[in-house]
Amino acid sequence: MTADGTGFSPTIHAAKLPMRVPPELLHVRPDADGVVAADPERAGWRYLSFRAFGLQDGEVALLDRPDQEAAIVTIAGGGVEIAPDVGPTLRLEGRPSVFEGLPWSAYIPAGTTVRIIGRPLPGLRVVIAVAQAPLTGRPGVSAKPILVTPDDVEIEIRGAGNATRQINNMMMPDFPADRLLICEVFTPGGNWSGWPPHRHDFDDPPREAVLEETYFYQLSRPDGWAIQRVYHRDGSRDRLMPVRHGDLVIVDQGYHPFATTQGYDAYYLNALAGDRRTMANTDDPDLAWVRSLWPGMAQDPRLPLVGR
Repeated sequence: MTADGTGFSPTIHAAKLPMRVPPELLHVRPDADGVVAADPERAGWRYLSFRAFGLQDGEVALLDRPDQEAAIVTIAGGGVEIAPDVGPTLRLEGRPSVFEGLPWSAYIPAGTTVRIIGRPLPGLRVVIAVAQAPLTGRPGVSAKPILVTPDDVEIEIRGAGNATRQINNMMMPDFPADRLLICEVFTPGGNWSGWPPHRHDFDDPPREAVLEETYFYQLSRPDGWAIQRVYHRDGSRDRLMPVRHGDLVIVDQGYHPFATTQGYDAYYLNALAGDRRTMANTDDPDLAWVRSLWPGMAQDPRLPLVGR
């Protein structure tokens, strides 16, 4: 029997898998239909799958992976209806864009088949993101779909000066999912986020946990760009990527700070999955000192970029 009395003993991996994917394949640009996707084979990791795509009015996408839980997030263009094989239909009202409203999202437990039905605003196509991961078998996971409305979203302003950013927490460690963790981050033009740089590559509780992560980007002006860096301190990986509206980056390993250009507010949706239900991470020790600057700095008054 485990210490919590449940008998549950998850498999805990001490570290991420060795780098198996060429770094140039970690940056995914949308195809002709605007779709970006990653799965364990593409990413070279164990669990997380992610896909962002569009639906016309009444168009249906089927979610049918009985061995995997899922999270659905409305990005832009309106909302969707989620019709499970058992139980009531969930209505996600959505938002015109990520810069015009807080998110609507839904948790879909493993073993539930759902039809996702597009309900865009007039003249638009709704864009949604779907993250999936297999189960550990941990207790306390919801057996029913859960609707997460804007009123359920925790808004957090983090950092100071030009490292101030907004985090919208939707499915955090206290949410009754198994592996999946979901949040979104807003970075005002000219600012940094993920700063100081952090990683989550090794199992070293409570300091750090092994977490796979994707970044899906939107910009306030789609003609702009921002910068995502993914690196190791020893130089074995150092990838600097100019990311654009609709791009996806696979963070398989390493520290991963982000910066956006002046005049272009940036958004990214983070989906994470791991063995432990935690967001524990460690800073790059060469740069952790910058946190000591924040008590003497004001937070960026432009935040929150999106409020209630």
